[in-house]
Amino acid sequence: MAKRVRRITPNFLKKIIIEEARKLRLETLEQGKEDVETVNTDEVEADEFASTLEKELDFIKALKIKESRLVKSLKKIRERKNRMRRKIQKRI
Repeated sequence: MAKRVRRITPNFLKKIIIEEARKLRLETLEQGKEDVETVNTDEVEADEFASTLEKELDFIKALKIKESRLVKSLKKIRERKNRMRRKIQKRI
């Protein structure tokens, strides 16, 4: 399914910048600092994010496989249920 592309207009860009600035201010206030430059940030290597992302993607793939198995079993159950309904209706 294609994602809808949103045009970045000057007003939309201003809105995004204001929102990000507000988030930064809130983040500094949460740490009790008044200046943005004095906030302690945790630097993380990119390879750590890559391995985490890879694990999450693998998990999604595993979930898709499990989902397809469950869908197949659900389909079988529905078929059996319909057969039983027809069988009961014939007897009535």
